[in-house]
Amino acid sequence: ECEQILGKEWVKDDPVTLYAYRCDGLTLYAAPPMAVVFPGTVEELTSIVKLLNRHKISFIARGAGTGLSGGAVPQDKSVIIEMARFKEVHEVDWENRTITVGPGVINLRISEHVNSEGFHYAPDPSSQKACTIGGNLAENSGGPHTLKYGVTVNHVLGMEIVLPDGELVTLGGKHLGMPGPDLLGLMTGSEGTFAIITKIICRLTPNPETAVTLLGIYSSVREACESVSSIIRQGIIPAAMEMLDKITIAAVEKALKPGFPLDAEAVLIVELDGLIDGLDDEARVVENLLKDSGATEVRRARDESERAKIWRARKEAFGAIGQISPSYYVQDGVIPRSKLPEVLDEISNIGKKHGLTVANVFHAGDGNLHPLILYNYENPEEV
Repeated sequence: ECEQILGKEWVKDDPVTLYAYRCDGLTLYAAPPMAVVFPGTVEELTSIVKLLNRHKISFIARGAGTGLSGGAVPQDKSVIIEMARFKEVHEVDWENRTITVGPGVINLRISEHVNSEGFHYAPDPSSQKACTIGGNLAENSGGPHTLKYGVTVNHVLGMEIVLPDGELVTLGGKHLGMPGPDLLGLMTGSEGTFAIITKIICRLTPNPETAVTLLGIYSSVREACESVSSIIRQGIIPAAMEMLDKITIAAVEKALKPGFPLDAEAVLIVELDGLIDGLDDEARVVENLLKDSGATEVRRARDESERAKIWRARKEAFGAIGQISPSYYVQDGVIPRSKLPEVLDEISNIGKKHGLTVANVFHAGDGNLHPLILYNYENPEEV
């Protein structure tokens, strides 16, 4: 029946496909689906959903599979609805500063599509080169620059969704403050449990006039954490503040060679953006704060090439871990900034207690930690 709706080429139940779709980025938990279907239109999707609902077969939508929380992992005998074919840019509304896209559009493609007109899409998860906007909405994705600009829920104005019985519903519109309960907020971060997203209206953010990217180098993680608090205490809100510890530095240097010192215990990336007037003065204040709180050296990216090299090291840090460990299990939790030193010390102690190495790369500005527990998947004791 699925083949009658979609055509034989868009319904897969061969062993290779089922193996590929058994998990998302969280490879520690896996379950093969019953089948994978690839609808290409809203009409096809609603027909498939109605068919599965009628036969009482559970289903789950999937984006690019880059998520690390198991949001796209099927249950036994579930059907995965792959949304990769919904990759159309439907409309760009410059007056209202919105772009309407399909859920299969890659995150970074939105910014590339509007950059020539001086705009970008602000949420920038590390996987933005691969992850889809539908998956971002389902997970309420963030990224380094959410310290200043907010997460996905702050940048989605409307959506079209298919409910579990196949009904097509529209939420929101092209501006904030729509009347009624906040169903957009309810849907964002629901991991596909309420509905399947077919169309998304995203806010566009004007590009800043300029940006200054600083790299603080530290002989202790604690001093790097103190720098984070000192900047916020000064009333300065950077666009991003990201920290990498010694283990992560070694991995990114091996894979990407951004020029981070291997003898550093931690590096702190601080990016300031905004109007040209006054930003250089603010950057000098931040440089002094970093040095006063323990930075042994503060580097400033001299041009866009150096800035891109620093950010590539941060955004590809998870992948770089593969240089030093065959597998890792990532955690994602938020703590008060003031508790960063104590929590990082305790994370290290827990790793030592269980004989596991734990690397840290995280959004230091808002206390959003990503401890990476390194292990060998062929070692049952480590697993």
